[in-house]
Amino acid sequence: MEALIAYARPLAQGAVVTVGLAVLSLALATLLGGLGAYGRLGGGRFGAWLVFIYTTIVRGIPDLVVILLVYFGGQRLVNTLAAALGAEAGFQVSPFVAGTVSIGFIYGAYLTETFRGAMLSIPKGQAEAAWAFGMGRLQTFMRITAPQMVRYALPGFTNNWLVLIKATALVSLIGLQEMTYAGKQAGAATRSPLLFLLFTASLFLVYTAVSLFLLRKLTARFSLGTRRGTL
Repeated sequence: MEALIAYARPLAQGAVVTVGLAVLSLALATLLGGLGAYGRLGGGRFGAWLVFIYTTIVRGIPDLVVILLVYFGGQRLVNTLAAALGAEAGFQVSPFVAGTVSIGFIYGAYLTETFRGAMLSIPKGQAEAAWAFGMGRLQTFMRITAPQMVRYALPGFTNNWLVLIKATALVSLIGLQEMTYAGKQAGAATRSPLLFLLFTASLFLVYTAVSLFLLRKLTARFSLGTRRGTL
């Protein structure tokens, strides 16, 4: 217990970094997922083909490999381009930025399929009926499609978020001082790795438990008046 108290500050800072990384990655993944779902359903043959390649490749590559490619490959690519243009090569990608881009890019592929499935679950006749009553496409989406889409997408969205927040631990391998990194450093310094790893695991469990509780409440809110299952 004294060891935990002594390293409370770096552990707390790491916990905050983990939450920030997860939230920003989720925001990017949600944006990419929405664009990807639109591309699959309304982007024409070329758009659907492009998104299909994106989701197929990204979902078939381990998360850690993508993170390493973005962190090391991104720096190499930018510096190579800079040198080719006659600029000074010395660009460095921060681990936080690399982690956010990597995780957002990865889970954007999963959310693309989640959102696409949610959109396909809504009968087309509802939108056609709204158009017949004089609603525009934006108004139809905001008042008819989006509320139902959220209800259908939330179970898959919840699962992806729970996996995403745990995937942030992988970013510690490129030097980001998040919760897992802080726990490993403290464990090595005090020669009590098990204590700090168990503490880190407990914090992740708290994050996922709170997230699951809140998302269940949100699912219940969007499922009012309908028969709903449990997450």
